Amino acid sequence: MYYISELREGEQVSEHYLCKQKQILKTRAGKTYYSLKLQDKTGILDAKVWDLNDGIDDFNQNDYIKVEGQVVTFQSAYQLNIRRIRRSQEGEYDPKNYIPTSDRDLDEMYQELLGYIEAIQEPTIKQLTEKFFVEDKDFVNKFKEHSAAKSMHHSYMGGLLEHTLCILNLCEFYAKQYPIINKDILYASALFHDIGKMEELSTFPENDYTDEGQLLGHIIIVLQWIDEKAKEITGMKKSIINHIKHCIIAHHGELEYGSPKKPQTIEALALHFADNTDAKLRTFTELLGSSIEEGPWIGWQRIFDSNIRKTTF
Repeated sequence: MYYISELREGEQVSEHYLCKQKQILKTRAGKTYYSLKLQDKTGILDAKVWDLNDGIDDFNQNDYIKVEGQVVTFQSAYQLNIRRIRRSQEGEYDPKNYIPTSDRDLDEMYQELLGYIEAIQEPTIKQLTEKFFVEDKDFVNKFKEHSAAKSMHHSYMGGLLEHTLCILNLCEFYAKQYPIINKDILYASALFHDIGKMEELSTFPENDYTDEGQLLGHIIIVLQWIDEKAKEITGMKKSIINHIKHCIIAHHGELEYGSPKKPQTIEALALHFADNTDAKLRTFTELLGSSIEEGPWIGWQRIFDSNIRKTTF
C-alpha cells in the first residue's frame, strides 16, 4: 500500500483510501466539485475532484474508495487532484491500514495509568475510579482504544489513553512542586476529565461526533456517569464529588473554550494547565511531524496564531 505519509509532489497515485469527509461545493464560476478528506493510518490528505465526469462513480463519506490522481502542493500542503473514483470492493483493503494508532503500547500505558489509581489514598475516591477503570471491563476495552478528538490532538486509536496518562504525569509533577494540592482529587479528576469522549465521538473508522456529543458534549456526559457510579459507594461525600466535578467542568479554563465554570480550586487550575499543556504541545508536535516544508519555517498556524518553526541550529 502507498501510504499518505509517503506521497510526494507530482506523483501519480492509484490507491485505496478511506473517504473521511465528502463535501459538494461550487467554484466561483458556479461549477460543482467535490472536496474530500482521505485517510489512512499515517494521516489525512486533502483531495479535490474538479471534473465530475463518467470516471467518478457514486460513493459516500466513510466509504473505502479507489482513487486515481496526481499529488500537487497547495498552501504548503499536499493535495490530491482526482481523475477517477470507485467504491473499493471487499478484499481490496484491510481496515487496519486506515486506523491511525498511538505509537505507544496500549497495555503498557494502561498499566502505568493503574499505578495512579493505586496511589489514591482516600477510600471512596479510589473506589469511584476503580468502578470505571478496574471493574468495568467493557469500559476499559473501549477507553484503551478510543481517540481523544475528531481531528486535533490525539485523534487516533489509543489517543484518549495517551492523553489521559500524559496529564496524570503532569499532575504528579504539579503535586510534588505544590504540596497544598490534594493529589487524590487531582488524580481522579485527571482520570475522568475526558472519558465522556467515549460517548461524544464514535469509534473508528468514523471517529465523528455522535448525537450525544453534539447535543450534550463530553463534559455533561461524564458528570452523568460520575453521579450514577457515586450512588453505589457507601459514605461517598457530596463535597468530594463536587470538587471532582468542578475540576472536570473547569478543565478548559475559560467560558469561551467550553468550560461552564472557570477554575476556582487549585486542583481545577492544575488540571486545566496539564490539559492545555498536553493539547498544545501534542498539536505542535503533530504539525512539525506532518510538515512538507524543507526549510525551518512551516507556515502560519491558526491554532497558535503564529508562524511556527522547526528547532534547527
